Amino acid sequence: MLKLAPLAVLLALAAPGLAAQERAAPAAAAARIAFVSTERILRDSAPAVRAQKKLEAEFEKRRLELARAQDQLKRAQEELEKNALTMSDAQRRAKEQDFAALNREFQRKEREFREDANQRRNEELGQVIEQANRVIRQIAEQEKYDIIFQEMPAYVSQRIDITDKVMKALEGKPPAK
Repeated sequence: MLKLAPLAVLLALAAPGLAAQERAAPAAAAARIAFVSTERILRDSAPAVRAQKKLEAEFEKRRLELARAQDQLKRAQEELEKNALTMSDAQRRAKEQDFAALNREFQRKEREFREDANQRRNEELGQVIEQANRVIRQIAEQEKYDIIFQEMPAYVSQRIDITDKVMKALEGKPPAK
């Protein structure tokens, strides 16, 4: 009898906790959960497409300059290879030095272009993400979602994917319910 008493006391103490857990189970089952594909928003949403076009226009001139410099570099290399055998050593060395300087300048400009383009892209897409997050919060509050995931899980049911709704809201269209 003494050995059963501690077990009975433990069961009696645990019973209120178990009852609370059972009451909480239906509430957890009714939780509203959704998913938003940030990747799709950054690729396909109207603000992302506008940002991409803006960046292309902003960097078009520099991209064309780089293409011209690359063509010039290619022509200089072809000329050097074609005429290397007929040049004196001094002429060949001078042409090789000119080519090396031209190549270094091209590499520097290309690196600066990539860095600048990446920085601007990050700025523009950061604004798209901020705007999308505001829309997601708004939808979550209006439609009483408990949690909305943004990172890509292994599987997402179309039933809980609200990416299209967020993209429509980003375009200024009222989301369908």
